[in-house]
Amino acid sequence: MDILDRIKKSGVKDDKVVKVVEEMKKAGLKILKDEEWREEDGLMLKEGKVYVPKDKALRVEIIRLHHDTPMGGHGEQ
Repeated sequence: MDILDRIKKSGVKDDKVVKVVEEMKKAGLKILKDEEWREEDGLMLKEGKVYVPKDKALRVEIIRLHHDTPMGGHGEQ
């Protein structure tokens, strides 16, 4: 499963994001608060960036994926 699918399916809920999503659903909106929050393809975006739920394992995996690369300066040489 790719990382975006894991983000979409994460069961961890952040109260602030749950509130935003509920407001959006009630109003029938895809964008809320001057595009600060937006739903796109099952993902929540905040200021144009994918919001990652407070799922510790998922966040560690994302950091590992982007940190342990030659460009990140920590990959194998």
